[in-house]
Amino acid sequence: MTLYRGTFLDTPDDPFTGGRLRTEQDGALLVRDGVIRARGSYADLHRQHPQEDVVDLSGGFVLPGFVDTHVHFPQVRVIGGLGLPLLDWLDQCALPEEARLADPTYAAGVATDFVRGLVGAGTTTALVFGSHFAPAVDTVFAEAARVGLRITSGLVVSDRLIRDDLLTDPERAREESLALAARWHGVGRARYAVTPRFSLSCTDDLLAACADVLGAVPGAMFTSHVNENTREIEVVEELCGCDYVTSYDRHGLVGPRSVLAHNVHPTDPELTLLAARGASVAHCASSNAALGSGLFPLARHRAHGVHVAMGSDVGAGTGFSLLKEGLAAYVAQQQLGEAGHPLTPTHLLHLATRAGAEALGLRAAVGDFGEGRRFDAQWIKPAADTPLDVGLTHAADPADALAKMFALGTPADVRSVWIEGELVEAPDSHLVG
Repeated sequence: MTLYRGTFLDTPDDPFTGGRLRTEQDGALLVRDGVIRARGSYADLHRQHPQEDVVDLSGGFVLPGFVDTHVHFPQVRVIGGLGLPLLDWLDQCALPEEARLADPTYAAGVATDFVRGLVGAGTTTALVFGSHFAPAVDTVFAEAARVGLRITSGLVVSDRLIRDDLLTDPERAREESLALAARWHGVGRARYAVTPRFSLSCTDDLLAACADVLGAVPGAMFTSHVNENTREIEVVEELCGCDYVTSYDRHGLVGPRSVLAHNVHPTDPELTLLAARGASVAHCASSNAALGSGLFPLARHRAHGVHVAMGSDVGAGTGFSLLKEGLAAYVAQQQLGEAGHPLTPTHLLHLATRAGAEALGLRAAVGDFGEGRRFDAQWIKPAADTPLDVGLTHAADPADALAKMFALGTPADVRSVWIEGELVEAPDSHLVG
């Protein structure tokens, strides 16, 4: 067993319903076989377990590993395509790059960049939008397994209105998806996600094939996009003859294992339906801002009882760090004024950790530092004399320190990352050693 000593911050109870930031200053976690067996003060646990190895993480803050509920594997190299709305950005930036993943060598390089980017930002679990090419999906699963990253991902499918070289058909989509699920679902830390790109690019026949796969793979997730851009919504309604959420729901695709990204412009009936089905929404604040999609109506989601977590949405999102996404989410709610939901640092940490674990059906495994959870963690310790170091040195209390981490933190401040108690080594990054 190993005793980790440090200052631990987590949110085991939902702050949206009265939960508070849990802090353990000069605390300790006792970890065996990657699982937290005990927590408490360092003095008490060290006295009870004097023979155990000690990893001293004093001088920084230990947070749970982040859970990213919406991130695109093929888009890591097109981050920063600014100045375009969603559909133009897809045509000019994202989809040409996604077509390049037909080349297995290119896809392997992207997978390395992608996994390194996630882990380097303190993310230990992710719901990953895969590739339109099955071999590329194999590649990202393999790279995640090599590093130890916990991912849920799958084949992205479309059969209309995007580039011809990214199109499939229902039968091929069904066959390739089931084959990928057979290879990866439940293997190590991998799980499968049924992933139509969005109903704008998917006919009813293709969505029906997606439903077949979801039903055939026990425990598989469903993920796609919804209500991101007003023009996109208009086209979906024209093509499908219904609202965006219903375009999925009428195929049985909306349920407790569903995570829909964005939902910037939902109707009240759609929010009611999402809540009734127990589905989750991935809030992608920096992407919404960068593409000019709009300000996320968090208060309306909360009022309807819709579960919300956080996603980076790389590459329309502006980076892998959920610290940055938390700050963007905070700013968006401030801009909404009375229509917004005031967010505290505790809310932001919850959205980036425990809320994501709940959305992915992993609440019992990850998301906080409770006994029985996997030790998925990140040590935030900035370099000396940087703005974050100065801020943390002068923080009034742990909540104030957490606010400074979200305001000033970057991947460069993530000193170390563990997944199930294993120190993650990311070649050529600041995580080595």
